[in-house]
Amino acid sequence: QVQLVESGGGSVQAGGSLRLSCAASGYPYSSAYMAWFRQPPGRDREGVAAINSAGGTTYANSVKGRFTISRDNGNSTQYLQMNSLKPEDTAMYYCAADRVDYVLWPRYNFWGQGTQVTVSS
Repeated sequence: QVQLVESGGGSVQAGGSLRLSCAASGYPYSSAYMAWFRQPPGRDREGVAAINSAGGTTYANSVKGRFTISRDNGNSTQYLQMNSLKPEDTAMYYCAADRVDYVLWPRYNFWGQGTQVTVSS
């Protein structure tokens, strides 16, 4: 059974940093395509960053230069380092995984339960 468990969310002031983690189990992690999505209150889920099995990355324009996605295949974990956080980054953040490279499309078959990020001004 595939499980994705996020951690690392919290409350931070604008300009601060947070690091999200997503631990995967029950899945051939090294060959998986992984991504982070977020869903602000009252809005649709949107792609934030994606990383393929070779380590290639894709970012939404709104987070380029501030967020960094990475993966540790040995520990089956992916990370999202978030710097220079803004109030508009406030959202529930989800990690996602699949065997297909959906990049930033919300078509992934496996999802975590989410972790809340709140940025105050």
